[in-house]
Amino acid sequence: MAGYFAIFLVVLTLVSGLLWLLDALVFKPKRRPDEPQPYLFETAQSIFPLIAIITILRSFLYEPFQIPSGSMMPTLLVGDFILVEKYAYDVKDPIWRTTLIETGKPAHGDVAVFKYPVDPTIDYIKRIIGLPGDRIVYKDKQLFIQKACDKATASSCPGLEPLTQQLQSEGEFFLGPYPLQRFTEQGLTKQYNILKNGMLAEPIQNYYRQPGLQTSEFVVPEGHYFAMGDNRDHSADSRFWGFVPEQNLVGKAVFIWMSFEFNEDPNSWIPGWVPVGVRFERLGAIE
Repeated sequence: MAGYFAIFLVVLTLVSGLLWLLDALVFKPKRRPDEPQPYLFETAQSIFPLIAIITILRSFLYEPFQIPSGSMMPTLLVGDFILVEKYAYDVKDPIWRTTLIETGKPAHGDVAVFKYPVDPTIDYIKRIIGLPGDRIVYKDKQLFIQKACDKATASSCPGLEPLTQQLQSEGEFFLGPYPLQRFTEQGLTKQYNILKNGMLAEPIQNYYRQPGLQTSEFVVPEGHYFAMGDNRDHSADSRFWGFVPEQNLVGKAVFIWMSFEFNEDPNSWIPGWVPVGVRFERLGAIE
């Protein structure tokens, strides 16, 4: 089920369009030339084109989102405003989210927005790490992936391979008092930056457990995806709550169109939610 705002937009579009049509076909022919158009019908006629365009753009093409947490640092920061390509992972109706047109599936390394499987009223944004059939191992803060393979050609299937990580900096980002290490990780299809907290142990006791598999090992079911935050030690993701069903996918994050900097000084008179600057250097495509 879609969020309340999506439902509101669709209902408003339908109601204003029906009122405009009702006036044009039924009441307008009966009005005298000097008789003014009733306010309700005039308003419907004024807002319907704009609301219809917004509904179409938001439902099928692009939807804006704001990044609310640091789970995707350093790729996405709190205060980033992004555009999500809605048609990247099939065209869905805005209410029931059933597939209308198949347009594509997520690829390894995509930054995707999806409905949180535990509470579908909440939108999550993470990086797609595993596709259906992939075997994922995350151990000692090292990611290993064995791509899905056709069992008929199992002799040529790839093995479990580590994703190489190269240290770029330490202390560039902090979470509380802890300096974070920034690495470049070589994914299966692209490079991207991740953060790790060298002083924080892995909470493997909280990891999602699949029957018959060891802790920290996951095999992605058919029709599902494995998603992780780039801020590896500070992200509630598939390691903890499982897999993302395909029907929960909202779209692919493709562009940062605005990025605000906020005041982080607790002693400042400026509230923390008030922007104090614009990070123009962050505007652009999302890797």
